[in-house]
Amino acid sequence: MTTTSVAPQSRIDLVRVAEMVEPRARVLDVGCGDGALLRLLAETREVDGRGMELSQRGVNDCVAKGLSVIQGDADTDLADYPDDAFDYVILSQTLQATRQPRVVMEHMLRIGRRAIVSFPNFGHWRIRAQIAFKGRMPVTENLSHSWYDTPNIHFCTIRDFVALTRQIDARIESSAALNSQGYPLQVSLPWWAWNLLGEQAVFLLRRKR
Repeated sequence: MTTTSVAPQSRIDLVRVAEMVEPRARVLDVGCGDGALLRLLAETREVDGRGMELSQRGVNDCVAKGLSVIQGDADTDLADYPDDAFDYVILSQTLQATRQPRVVMEHMLRIGRRAIVSFPNFGHWRIRAQIAFKGRMPVTENLSHSWYDTPNIHFCTIRDFVALTRQIDARIESSAALNSQGYPLQVSLPWWAWNLLGEQAVFLLRRKR
């Protein structure tokens, strides 16, 4: 897969996602926020990018940057897209905020030839330690909200996500567990080590059929 240089100010986790996208691909970024990933993909991969964002503020930010983004809800509006409309459908740091993660991922793999999903890993040792020793729901850099005001409603671990990919009959083409700086852990580490040490993860998926 071709590696393209990126701006040094780009978030490292977004760089990892962008590296999984082939140049000049058709891309839908679901939950695109302020459009940082779409902009990075346009600048470094020359993609034909589209976005969907729930918040009006996010849509406004994207439009101000010249990006093609509509307001929409991943839980309900992905059903309106036709099969194979995109080469990649991306869900970056948004899976845990969806009401029906499995349904959302099934639509992503129907709409796109490939899907890229990144998410915070609830199995990281710091999260386990906060629950075990403090007896409270964890607050970390990647999970920065308190339990009573968080938009995140479905936490999962890396091993949970891998199990879900099997249930929806998806093939993992590439994956990485990332440390607190967004850099990948060693590929040779077993799943349990990724689950314990990775603060977030990113997966490139493809339909088996």
